[in-house]
Amino acid sequence: MLFGLDGVEIGLIIVFFCLFGGILSGFPVAFAIGGAGIISFGIIAALDSAGLLIHQAIDTSSQAYRDLVNSGVKPDTVSVFRFPDLPRIAEPVFVQGWETALDRNVSFIVNRMNERVLAGQSIETLLAVLMFVLMGITLERSKIANDLLTTMARVFGPLPGGLAVSIVVVGAFLAASTGIVGATVVTMGLLALPTMLRNNYSPELATGVIAASGTLGQIIPPSIVIVLLGTLAGDLYSTAQETRAVEAGCTDALTYLGEPAVVSVGTLFQAALLPGIMLALLYALYAFGYALLNPEKAPAVELSGGSGEPITRSEGLTWLLGAPVALIVGAVMLGSAGVIGSQNINVSAFSDIGEGASLRTNVSEECKVSMIELHGQSAWDQAVAEQEAIDAAGGVANAERLSEEELAAARDAKIANAAPIGNGVAVLVVLLGLTLVMGRGIAPSRPTQPLIVGAIGLLLMLLVDVLLIAPTTSSGLTFVLLAVPFALAMYGCKEAAARCATNDLIRVVFPPLVLIIAVLGSILGGVTNPTPAAALGAGGAIMLAAYRKLQDQGRSGKVIIWATFAVIIALLMGVNFDLRINQGSVSFETWVAFIVAYGAYLFALFGLIYGCWVLFSSGVLTPVVRETAKVTSMVFTILIGSQLLNLVVISFGGEHYIQQFLRSFDNEFTVFLIVMLVLFILGFVLDFLEIIYIVIPIVGPVIYGGSFDPKWVTIMVAVNLQTSFLTPPFGFALFYLRGVAPKEVTTGHIYRGIIPFVIIQVVGIAILWFFPTIVTIVPDLIPN
Repeated sequence: MLFGLDGVEIGLIIVFFCLFGGILSGFPVAFAIGGAGIISFGIIAALDSAGLLIHQAIDTSSQAYRDLVNSGVKPDTVSVFRFPDLPRIAEPVFVQGWETALDRNVSFIVNRMNERVLAGQSIETLLAVLMFVLMGITLERSKIANDLLTTMARVFGPLPGGLAVSIVVVGAFLAASTGIVGATVVTMGLLALPTMLRNNYSPELATGVIAASGTLGQIIPPSIVIVLLGTLAGDLYSTAQETRAVEAGCTDALTYLGEPAVVSVGTLFQAALLPGIMLALLYALYAFGYALLNPEKAPAVELSGGSGEPITRSEGLTWLLGAPVALIVGAVMLGSAGVIGSQNINVSAFSDIGEGASLRTNVSEECKVSMIELHGQSAWDQAVAEQEAIDAAGGVANAERLSEEELAAARDAKIANAAPIGNGVAVLVVLLGLTLVMGRGIAPSRPTQPLIVGAIGLLLMLLVDVLLIAPTTSSGLTFVLLAVPFALAMYGCKEAAARCATNDLIRVVFPPLVLIIAVLGSILGGVTNPTPAAALGAGGAIMLAAYRKLQDQGRSGKVIIWATFAVIIALLMGVNFDLRINQGSVSFETWVAFIVAYGAYLFALFGLIYGCWVLFSSGVLTPVVRETAKVTSMVFTILIGSQLLNLVVISFGGEHYIQQFLRSFDNEFTVFLIVMLVLFILGFVLDFLEIIYIVIPIVGPVIYGGSFDPKWVTIMVAVNLQTSFLTPPFGFALFYLRGVAPKEVTTGHIYRGIIPFVIIQVVGIAILWFFPTIVTIVPDLIPN
């Protein structure tokens, strides 16, 4: 053996050094990865042909190996790491020759490109990357960060370390709206760093909090890291659990686990929400604590400027806190009491299908033993009892078509149980009510008559819904009955919105906040998957940026505003009316709703095209599209290059060798801890994209093939990868900040400033390790 190392080990070292050298060469990373794969394969093939790379494999023809397998040990678990005393045989790393390996690699790379890049199942999800990048770059070019930094600095500046806390708040906000680390760090470095230094902030704290806050976009959804990880995690988890089930003696993962072995990007977005907020809170707490211990290095700062009417503390607590909380809590309590609820009376024409047992019990004896070991004896006994009860009742009930009498009875039961106030009216009243109370709190000295008229309109809406609108009332008549109360409410809300617009905080935060809620709400609520939500975010970002550009140019943005209302109208029509006009008989009401919805859609499309024209004529759209194309092309090129490098590692047995090493440990936590440590160390020298597409496919079958929750595993890896932006010498956030920092800020300042935040990242990972519920609670609460 060369240098006393196994041939496969030398091959892995060659691959790593070729990859590392390719990255340091200055070539674009996307091409360096593929080049590293080709060069490393050539070197390994040359050494193997010269007889210098010898792999010490277990001699499967030996008596010791046969005795071990006959004793009950499965051949797949036998490795040189678990059984080092077994006889071995020397063989080349390319058992069938490097020519055969090269031929397989060429054919596999074509198949993988087709499956994972061009026409595979994950391509639709990967399209979300393009949309989220477009959304982020568009919002970044609309100067949203400028306004946010200025406004948040005024809000938090008077607190100890307030400027640093405001950076964290803005970083979290931009993470949920743009998610582009480079743009966020550069923008905050240009705008906030000079201000912090002028106010005697420590260079270490200032640079550290800017770099760390800029990386929150990698964990707070919508995150590109989670989209890319999710597409891999879904395939890896499904395949690994199927293999695990077969090894346990079961036919498939559904039988063994009792649930489908699936994990989606939308579910991962839900799982990442609380961990992202937790990290932001840890950053802010550190900045606040640092300021308390070192007040001279993070002083409180009073910033002048701002607009809006000054209000007293009691007025602020009453109208900006107490009244909104009372409105929301009251609606929730009425919902719990059954006063607010669904008024849907649609009844399925078929009966419900009967539920099966919690676990499949018609399995082999080996599978039964494995399932009892996994789920516990009590769960198995419960499933057996459930199955016996089902068998005694004649088996699982099939869905059957209901008779006319049964349909009428089911419909009457729904009508009798319908809530007096519908969910849609209640949500609308709460939203408009929040607008009214916020308008009252922002300008308490201005006349209250318009707001009172609006409040009367809201009360009338509730009364009309209770007294005049029944569950059987048609959607058209419902709209007519609510028209006058709604007009009164909108009169008051128009005045309230005008007052809210005079407040800097609401004026700056509200537009992107609505976009964030629309995008994340549709994903987290299970309304749609990430790709359509990302398209919605990209379109909204274009319209928001166009409106901002029109305002800067002193032009009217009414077209954009009315286009936004057109989107809302189209959604309302689609939710409340059956817009299918290709049926046999279509009512006049349906035709009216269809025409209104179609007209709203056309005007919304016109508003989007008009927004694109505004940005194009202003010289904004062209660089946005160019930058989006560059980033997206880089991601997909790295995906292709990493597939080539992965195939090289597989061809000489490197992937199997690493997986055997990891599987030699009996404790799952030990294996996952080793993987996390390796990922953390690799983060010092590799970017997150290289780690996702090169390392995760190798270790994925092991870490996703155990009993860990795949959501927890993926989020832990995502938080670990977020750290790769902060760790020197190749942390990208550090490079971005170094490029825009003033001359008095040295690289040493940046490196020293980032150390506490890297430690915070490790603490955050430890918290998620010991309290995995932080990851799983949101997906468990939100039905998919």
